[in-house]
Amino acid sequence: MSTPLADRIRPKTLEEIAGQRHLFAPGAVLRNIIESGRIPNLIFYGPSGTGKTTVARIIANATNKRLHILNGTSASLEDVRNVISEINTIAAPNGVLLYLDEIQYFNKKQQQSLLQYIENGDITLIASTTENPYFYIYSAVLSRSTVFEFKAVSPADAVPGIERAFRYLGEELPEPLLPEEGLTDFIAEACGGDMRKALNICELCAYGAPRPPEGEPRRLTLEAAKAITARTGMHYDRQGDEYYDMLSAYQKSMRGSDPDAAIHYLARILEAGDLVSACRRLMVCACEDVGLAYPMIMPIVKAAVDIAMQVGLPEARIPLANAVITVCNAPKSNSAYMAINEAMADAQKGLAGPVPRRLQNKHFDGEDAAVKGQNYLYPHDYPAHWVRQQYLPDAVKDKVYYRPGDNKNEQAAKAYWDPIKKDGK
Repeated sequence: MSTPLADRIRPKTLEEIAGQRHLFAPGAVLRNIIESGRIPNLIFYGPSGTGKTTVARIIANATNKRLHILNGTSASLEDVRNVISEINTIAAPNGVLLYLDEIQYFNKKQQQSLLQYIENGDITLIASTTENPYFYIYSAVLSRSTVFEFKAVSPADAVPGIERAFRYLGEELPEPLLPEEGLTDFIAEACGGDMRKALNICELCAYGAPRPPEGEPRRLTLEAAKAITARTGMHYDRQGDEYYDMLSAYQKSMRGSDPDAAIHYLARILEAGDLVSACRRLMVCACEDVGLAYPMIMPIVKAAVDIAMQVGLPEARIPLANAVITVCNAPKSNSAYMAINEAMADAQKGLAGPVPRRLQNKHFDGEDAAVKGQNYLYPHDYPAHWVRQQYLPDAVKDKVYYRPGDNKNEQAAKAYWDPIKKDGK
């Protein structure tokens, strides 16, 4: 069959959609809108293989409008003009329904060309995108549309669709199919929430299985499925949300002191070959989230990163795994991170002023100086190598940027300095 299985058994009703109960359960807002027959401009946002295109087709089939389907990866401004040209003609007496797949690939001019017509109702727009619409879709189009988010299909929700696929394939082939125990559940897990990918795996398993003796079923094995799905679950588009989601989860797992999750995301990042991002986020996390609670984490992580970059993949996984687990197990403090953020915010507001005279890099006074002498106090000339004097500019002289964390290391430093600064001159 040249047509993919996902298209051959595409759901015809909302009940057949895998997952998305938050959108299509009885009483859900989007379901109510569709059943009302009064379709506003809609934007469907979510990962591939979650039913966005299928739902748009279900809506299109239920309307009396002239249907046009465009794909943002290949459509041109001329295609948009052709759609507009049918408005108020005998070809589209009830208006036009435009289904625009991958709208994020439409440039601003292409999107703007639709504005007038989607606003007055001549065109009803149903657009889909795998990227965050608030980043990739022109704000004027967004303001005239309602966004609904589609979520990755859970393994439990994928199972009925996989079973349906095997039944359909068993009717196409000369003999019935006999999936090995556990195969359906494995595919549901391995597809990574992408129902289209799950159906592709089903088709490959069925047509890739050896032809059985006459009268026997075609046996589908777990071993064959594992070979097919060796890298199927990888989602790592460097230009898309998935890339940043993965890196975010990696860093937040280290910050949250969860070594199992951090190692999981590290493995996925390295499996995609992105050594540089794995190293960069690791170094940032060491400085931002462990910081002064365990300052030695910084040279430790830097050494691990240097080794990883020198040996390359696949061996780089070993020093990085050591460093990631060390960061997870280390005590945490973001006191330095918060201090520099607050200080930079003041600098950006212009809260600065001249450096106090006693700290300036000059040791003589001009004839016009009101007060002669730099009057810098050298801390090493005083007990405990500390003396009270103003270091901050006058504009922020009472500002406190650094607040010690509650970890053992910073509290030990605080316990050392508190009595000195309290009793010092």
